[in-house]
Amino acid sequence: MKITVNGEPREIAASTLEEALVELGYGAATVATAVNESFVPIAARAGCRLSDGDRLEILAPRQGG
Repeated sequence: MKITVNGEPREIAASTLEEALVELGYGAATVATAVNESFVPIAARAGCRLSDGDRLEILAPRQGG
């Protein structure tokens, strides 16, 4: 399916957010996620089904002061 990941068009085989993160190389990473501008907590990723045309944002935490 075709989705947009952080503003870039991507083609993925995954059907859930959790599967997409693994496919995109974020499997064990600590990241925040949003699908179509709605935050998706870690506990809900396995049940969050993706559809063609969805917009996925993946944000990594930053440290600093």
